[in-house]
Amino acid sequence: MPVFAVVEASFLHVGIVCFSAVKASSFPILTAGMNYYLAIIPFLGAVDAGLFGELKYEVEMLPPEDRRDDFCYSVADCRSRIPKLMDEWKAYFEYLQSAEQKTMNSAKSFSFVLDDALHYMWKAHVASIAYALPKFQDSLKYLAVPEANFGEDWANGVDFIAATHFSTDLQTTNNFQAFLPQRMLVEGDVLPSISGFSSQQNRVLVSLRALNRANRLTGMSPT
Repeated sequence: MPVFAVVEASFLHVGIVCFSAVKASSFPILTAGMNYYLAIIPFLGAVDAGLFGELKYEVEMLPPEDRRDDFCYSVADCRSRIPKLMDEWKAYFEYLQSAEQKTMNSAKSFSFVLDDALHYMWKAHVASIAYALPKFQDSLKYLAVPEANFGEDWANGVDFIAATHFSTDLQTTNNFQAFLPQRMLVEGDVLPSISGFSSQQNRVLVSLRALNRANRLTGMSPT
């Protein structure tokens, strides 16, 4: 797989990579907030790593009308507010650049290792969720209880997915999404027999719920 094909996948965060992409119908504040830290922060991390070369102008995002203090808007701004998270994303893109450079300088060997790239990407991705979820936890109260529970279960489950270095290519992600809910959960949706969901979808939701409960009881995490 070409190095920068992984770059493209990291920006898109297709399906499984993005906490709320699989739940596009979720509450807007929660969705937009989580996606900001899973899309814009990686982009600014890439800028910080020099992925786009020397830029003539500073890249700066326009702030939203509400909750402005929940976000940062430029490399300098984000470095002052969330330096550790920026370091994680910068390290990922620096690895990709380093591997690409070594490959171009050597006709005999290909230095890019997909598993290494996935390690850096998932480490940064989990860090984004860990930082952003508490910020937008209050938005869960606007959701139906089953949907709010799924949001927390999914965020916890990503830790386990990340530990496997799950490959986020389009085909694999597309196949995986078939086991996730195709709509928002509503009051009256009771596991393990939610109406309209396949048996596999119900089992996945039950498994995510069990993992989250186990983590809460033990205080353990796979990452």
